[in-house]
Amino acid sequence: MVRVISATRRTLAAFVSLLFIMTSAMHTTAETLHWEQLPAIPDAEGFASPFAGVSGGALIVAGGANITGDKWKEPFVKTWYDSAFVLDRPDGTWKSGFKLPRPLGYGVSITADDGVVCLGGSDSTRHYADVFVLHWKDGKLTTKPLPSLPVPCANACGALVGRMIYVAGGIETPTATTALHTFWALDLDAPKPIWHELDPWPGPERMLAVAGELDGSFYLFSGTKLTAGPDGKPVREFLRDAYRFTPGQGWKRLADLPRAAVAAPSPATAYGPSRLLVFTGDDGLNVTFQPVEKHPGFPRDTLAYDAAKDEWTVLDSLPFSRATVPAVQWLGRVVIPNGEARPRVRTPGVWALPLP
Repeated sequence: MVRVISATRRTLAAFVSLLFIMTSAMHTTAETLHWEQLPAIPDAEGFASPFAGVSGGALIVAGGANITGDKWKEPFVKTWYDSAFVLDRPDGTWKSGFKLPRPLGYGVSITADDGVVCLGGSDSTRHYADVFVLHWKDGKLTTKPLPSLPVPCANACGALVGRMIYVAGGIETPTATTALHTFWALDLDAPKPIWHELDPWPGPERMLAVAGELDGSFYLFSGTKLTAGPDGKPVREFLRDAYRFTPGQGWKRLADLPRAAVAAPSPATAYGPSRLLVFTGDDGLNVTFQPVEKHPGFPRDTLAYDAAKDEWTVLDSLPFSRATVPAVQWLGRVVIPNGEARPRVRTPGVWALPLP
């Protein structure tokens, strides 16, 4: 009995210590974010990891993947798409019938120079290094090439900081058991833009992280590290660490996230003068949940990082659960177009949050 009581006390002490560490840079608040629904994409299933951005004043969503046939059988079948959709106003109707150069998803998309820059990505057989820009003008969707990434890459994250595109992490092949520990930069104002490989963040390699931009700095939140399991297949380690890269100063470790937010909508949303918001994403707590068709979905909360205080706040609940989807700023809103609502289930739904 003495040993049991002693062990219990040690466990309790360890728990209290861990709770103190976790809450020392994190607070909870009842701040309410007022989300609204935009017209759904005209597709019964919707898409995970499409490319999305703004050109010609319109919202563009293109490519991505979903599960075709029986979602719950093993193995299931994932299909990639080249279809593109255009919405010219929040209360409008989606235009369809447009195409990407090939079926493609799980890349990085960034709005720049009135175009949607699409970087890397994958299809059913391989990963790509291609980079191209989508332009919407006079009712036509056109593409223009940019310099390719240094290596093929999918499941990366990226953001535009000033006139520089930054891309962090990802995986090079569909069967990779190690994520990339790479940080690339492309200067859009260079006479002949080329990719530069910069020193990466001082932490583990990762994929499916969340990027962000605030006050001229690039932010990197969460993601998942990969290792090879006993069967040779990749095993995920869900990460809570965070970093900031400032040109001329390098990287700085920041306060850890309250939870992992793997594949959360990226980039994080600048909200007010010093905050970045990370919506939902996978915390890894239900990775082995069975039966998978009863999976409850991803956390329905918002993690708010205050750069001035280097602390996190957990905001009130979201009306949706989402992963593997970009976040797009459009007409004073941040838009979350489609994505994965829970494992194997995509959604055509489109949500928007008015910005202050």
